[in-house]
Amino acid sequence: MASKSGMWAIMDKRIITLGSQHRDAACHTLSAAFATDPAMSWMFPDPVVRARRLPTLIDWMFTDHLRHGMVLGTPGCEAVTLWRPPGSVHEHPALTPGTAIGFVRMLGTAVLRAERVDRCIGLHLPKGEQQFYLRMAGVRPDMQGQGLGGLVIRAGLAQSDAGGLPTALETATQSNVGLYRALGFEVLSNWTVGRGGPQFWTMARKPFAK
Repeated sequence: MASKSGMWAIMDKRIITLGSQHRDAACHTLSAAFATDPAMSWMFPDPVVRARRLPTLIDWMFTDHLRHGMVLGTPGCEAVTLWRPPGSVHEHPALTPGTAIGFVRMLGTAVLRAERVDRCIGLHLPKGEQQFYLRMAGVRPDMQGQGLGGLVIRAGLAQSDAGGLPTALETATQSNVGLYRALGFEVLSNWTVGRGGPQFWTMARKPFAK
């Protein structure tokens, strides 16, 4: 990747645990990576609204995983993953009047569609807490095609393998199914959110033996 001075800079491909200091760069990467995601496009059909609302949703998800999960990525946040480790896989914020108002402010009229997607995901996610859950994975669009996605996902899978635990995920992008299969995942179910909603593939991977 060329720098402004015209010199070639070598990107740091280490995978680290990201923190609050990475918020802006990480949320930028995930927002850009999911800008045309089928599920996000269904939740926010208007591209202008999606461009405004999606970064706020991503910021909320990033904060939620800092508190209840783990965030792994490259130091420059070219690739970012949000994980739920055992004990927090099925955890949801309590639905109080305050949180409900907060979701409406964040999502606007998309709040009902977002709730349907979240509910359906929960119904298809394998039961129990003895697993890792890859909630979201994204690579900045200008850095895609360099193997960064597989690199950062494997870092999380190494943790699940070390614990002898399976990993689950879902994707609404059919082309991702083959990529996840290459990482050892198999399709558990293929389902659609209601009538005319986005199609999802729920996948799981058994731990690799040491």
